[in-house]
Amino acid sequence: MPELTVALAQRSYPIIIQSGLLGTAMNPAVSGHGAVLIVTDSHVGPLYAGRLRQCIGRPDCPVWSMPAGEREKNLARFAELLEFLAERRLTRDSCILALGGGVVGDLAGFAAACYMRGIAFIQVPTSLLAMVDSSVGGKTAVDLPAGKNLAGAFHQPKAVWIDPDVLETLPGREYRAGLAEVVKAGAIAGDEFFVWLENHADALNAKRPEVIEQAIARSCRLKADIVARDETEQGDRALLNFGHTFGHALEVLLDYGGLVHGEAVAIGMVLAADYSAQLGLAGQNDADRLKALLQALGLPTQPPPGMNAAQIVEKMRLDKKALHGGLRLVLWRGIGACTLHADASGDDVLRFLDQRLR
Repeated sequence: MPELTVALAQRSYPIIIQSGLLGTAMNPAVSGHGAVLIVTDSHVGPLYAGRLRQCIGRPDCPVWSMPAGEREKNLARFAELLEFLAERRLTRDSCILALGGGVVGDLAGFAAACYMRGIAFIQVPTSLLAMVDSSVGGKTAVDLPAGKNLAGAFHQPKAVWIDPDVLETLPGREYRAGLAEVVKAGAIAGDEFFVWLENHADALNAKRPEVIEQAIARSCRLKADIVARDETEQGDRALLNFGHTFGHALEVLLDYGGLVHGEAVAIGMVLAADYSAQLGLAGQNDADRLKALLQALGLPTQPPPGMNAAQIVEKMRLDKKALHGGLRLVLWRGIGACTLHADASGDDVLRFLDQRLR
């Protein structure tokens, strides 16, 4: 059973990765809390909420469920959850269990950060993308019409419980979307992991359990190490956003309906790598290898037809990582290395995208 630690200055917490975890008694982890609430969605709740109740030894634990989908990660749903917490009279010693993918984890974590100025929560991710990325590190948020994750807070979970067995019920498209974040980890973590992914692409597509578990563990280890160095994204942690500034812009322009998050990140990584090659920061051969790996894993690498370069750049300027006067981009120095450009030229990016979208 791989168990990693996110070692922060103020406190640390475990990432437990174990097949069959939801069939294991985890009640000591919540025994010190008064009320416990499961937050989930309409897809995941019917499958796993009952199992999680048994896991924590609280068969009558209340469940708050939201409709599934990125469009539901908004202020209205956030307000509904806060009202539910108040109606249930949750107190400062209560704990929320976020059972679901990144949308549930982000919204439940943000509610935990804000309710009574902060209560405990545990991430129980059920999508591959949430397992390898969004459940670790304490970023919580909801989307605004102007952009993705613009309202949020840093609020670290008490623990992250990962049961790879739940991926058996994950739709194929969502599984592939999660692989995009695994590739991102390989792209920035040194060439050894990237080469490992190239060599195990077929096994990942075949969902071989031991390969999936290793991919999850290696991705989580990378993120845990970076978060420990830079909890609130003042430096190195920004590198985890490789591909995300381009990708988030695409998601917003498509109203969170044309691409799922991992698909947008895959396209965004290719755009960032190609732009980096154009600037002379990386070789085009490395960018081509990244594109080939993503394609081998069944992910898109080109923006959907009809996208407008000027609109993409406009949304990139509204990205939460942007700074006044310029774009803040994570660019590539080739396989295993990234660099942060705090004042990238919007005009240069516009010309690049104009050429790519013709």
